[in-house]
Amino acid sequence: MKSLLYAVLSLLILSQTVMADDKSAAEEALKSKLEAVLLVLQKEEVEHEAKKKEIIEIVSPIFDFSLMAKLILGRKFWPGLVKEKKERFTELFVKRLKESYLENLTRYTKARIVYNAPIQVKRKIYIPTELISKDDKISMLYKLYKSKHNWKIYDIEIEGVSIVINYRSQVNQILSSGTIDDLLTKLEGPENQ
Repeated sequence: MKSLLYAVLSLLILSQTVMADDKSAAEEALKSKLEAVLLVLQKEEVEHEAKKKEIIEIVSPIFDFSLMAKLILGRKFWPGLVKEKKERFTELFVKRLKESYLENLTRYTKARIVYNAPIQVKRKIYIPTELISKDDKISMLYKLYKSKHNWKIYDIEIEGVSIVINYRSQVNQILSSGTIDDLLTKLEGPENQ
């Protein structure tokens, strides 16, 4: 009986250590990317477009854009799409998300990031942050999961609004009265029509 009790206690302690390690690893992965982005934003000698390109190269490896696209279409629409439509939607969504992310981020050339304690939610890690500039403070919650090789972002809440849920709402609105082709046409934008 004593050995069973020790085994159970050892497992509990080990699982707590693993969760703490997961939190630290996820936080470190996010911090390294965000701090690198801030350094790029602060480079006064680099042109705006060059900064954007450099930022995308920094953050792309930590985002799981494919999973985000799948989550946006959800179980209602994703399974029914042919492979080509899934790929096209993902491509257009990623382009739109990157443009939006860069447009908002490049306004914060003199910002700093405050990291709050990571939160374990089942097998995922949520990392609350605040982006603080001279005139503004924005709360952001990065949601990460552990892929085969590293931690990946699958959603961000900005001031309490989830990117995935926000896009899903827009997609559902279009698809409730239209087709996937209508959605793809909207995502392509007027420059491609």
